[in-house]
Amino acid sequence: MSTQIPSVNPSSNPPVPAKNPSGKVGQRWWEPLLLLGPSGLWLLLLLVLPTLVIFELSLVPGIKPGQVVNPSGIANYIQAFQPVYLRVIGRSLFLAFGTTIICLILGFPVAYWIALLSPKRWRNLLLVAFVLPLWTSSLLRTYAWITILRRSGVFNTILGSIGIPPLDILYTDTAVLIGMSYGLLPYMVLILYASLEKLDRRLLEAAADLGANPVQTFLKVTIPQSLPGIAAGSLLVFITGLGDFVDPELLGGASSMTVSRLIYNQFLGATQNWGFGSALSMLLIMAVSIAIALLIRFGETTPQR
Repeated sequence: MSTQIPSVNPSSNPPVPAKNPSGKVGQRWWEPLLLLGPSGLWLLLLLVLPTLVIFELSLVPGIKPGQVVNPSGIANYIQAFQPVYLRVIGRSLFLAFGTTIICLILGFPVAYWIALLSPKRWRNLLLVAFVLPLWTSSLLRTYAWITILRRSGVFNTILGSIGIPPLDILYTDTAVLIGMSYGLLPYMVLILYASLEKLDRRLLEAAADLGANPVQTFLKVTIPQSLPGIAAGSLLVFITGLGDFVDPELLGGASSMTVSRLIYNQFLGATQNWGFGSALSMLLIMAVSIAIALLIRFGETTPQR
């Protein structure tokens, strides 16, 4: 008895979708453009074009509204490296770096406790409670610190009640560090929490089984696993602190000049030197771009296992 094998009609096979030049099946070349078009247009209008305008203005000396002056090359950029302006840039870097260190030291224990030690059902509520100050205006929070730190404020009143003479903290770099650290601490905690929550707890248990004490486990397991979050949080706080204007203006006083305040003075102050202000803005943009590029190039996207 023979078995017949049914013939297969090649024409009955389902058609294979053709591949586009990129090698993906079923995707047309214009679909990514359609999806990215709205956000790309938004970035073009509000980021790329304004940056190009600032770069063009940075090549014009002493431009004021209504004036037409021939470009002068890189004279404005050379002016930014004069000693008086280098001191301003140095103070801005010091305040941004100091704020980053303070936020990292204060924020890591909080993020560690919320992510690893707190009851799981309370974590979302704890995060909301910690970032609750961000729901209020940064200007109001800065004025609150003025009330706290002034000579007759809450802080010196508490010191006076225990016999300590009042301290002149307001309108100093210390006050600026306090205000900036308070404003940027929630961002550091949120990023560190997102990194620590993904921590492989089996590694912590394995370290304990191998005889590591809590300090060794923290230094050799927790810190390496959370390095991406530390790098991302530090970069965010540093960049935001470098461009902060409200805290140095209100808490630092006239003596605490920073890059952001210097740029403001060039555009809206008495000097009205738009070319130099644009050059300072471009230097700030380039410094931030280099920092982000270094993080993308050398930073780990996922913790090492």
